[in-house]
Amino acid sequence: MRIIDYIKDRCWFYLTAAISFGMMLLFLTAYCVSVQLIGCISVIYLLFIIIEELIGFFRKRDFYSELSEKLEVLDKKYLIHEMLQKPPFLEGELAYDALCEANKSMCECVAEYRRSFTDFREFIELWVHEVKLPVASLQLMAHNHKDELGDKFMEQLRRIDGYTDQVLYYARSENAEKDYIIKPVSLKRAVANAALKNREDIQLAGACIETEGLDVNVMTDGKWLEFILGQFTANSLKYKSPDRELAIKVSAEDMPDKVLLHFRDNGIGIHERDLPRVFEKSFTGDNGRSYAKSTGMGLYIVKSLCERLGHSISVSSEQGSFTELTIAFAKNDYYLN
Repeated sequence: MRIIDYIKDRCWFYLTAAISFGMMLLFLTAYCVSVQLIGCISVIYLLFIIIEELIGFFRKRDFYSELSEKLEVLDKKYLIHEMLQKPPFLEGELAYDALCEANKSMCECVAEYRRSFTDFREFIELWVHEVKLPVASLQLMAHNHKDELGDKFMEQLRRIDGYTDQVLYYARSENAEKDYIIKPVSLKRAVANAALKNREDIQLAGACIETEGLDVNVMTDGKWLEFILGQFTANSLKYKSPDRELAIKVSAEDMPDKVLLHFRDNGIGIHERDLPRVFEKSFTGDNGRSYAKSTGMGLYIVKSLCERLGHSISVSSEQGSFTELTIAFAKNDYYLN
């Protein structure tokens, strides 16, 4: 708060004071008051105005300067009232009370939103569990009547099952910490389980999977890792190249401070301009405009889960050649202790 700004804001007061001072001089002169007395009264009046304005400026400057400085450095700006002391002047008190009331109202709205969000998420989880029962029943019926229904029917059922899993994991991704257990997990077993779950889709696509160096354990949650690998596999099958057979290579690189899991396919690849955004929610890019099945949610969910589990994920690709996703598992004994 600068004194220039304060003076500009108080122009109306100075104009009123000047008019009052002029009228006072006029009346004193009309009543033939001595010049010495008029001078004394004028000096006292001007000193009063100056002192009152200086005191008012410094009291307000301290409060508003503190408000501006703390607002700039504060991450959660709605907590600004917690960082301030109640000011000693009326305008500041009114502003401070307004901030407190606004924060209280905001907290109540956020609490209501969180309750609604929690109820909705719990409903979605319950719905997914319920819908999985008829889907599983249909899969069993289709398996028993495979000759009549054909592979296409089974493929659609598997897609429905996969999408319900995706909904469930997305609903839980915001609170994944309540549903995971960090422990040593064999990459070889996790990859095998993910491939086994998607074996029929892999066989229908005529794809082959090659593994290398997976005899290593990493600290993660096995169930969530298998889901992540399943999303990688689904993307590879979805974006396979029509010019060659799909080949998937899963390998691990054991380094002193981390383990890198590489998932590489020889599909259609990703355009270079789309690479920085592949983990964004609902982003489909050029491939999404060519393939109607794209939702842009798979890699977004994977990214969210990796962040919750403490892993990092990256992607590299060359359009028309390959796509490689890499997960980095840190090596530490924090969870073991």
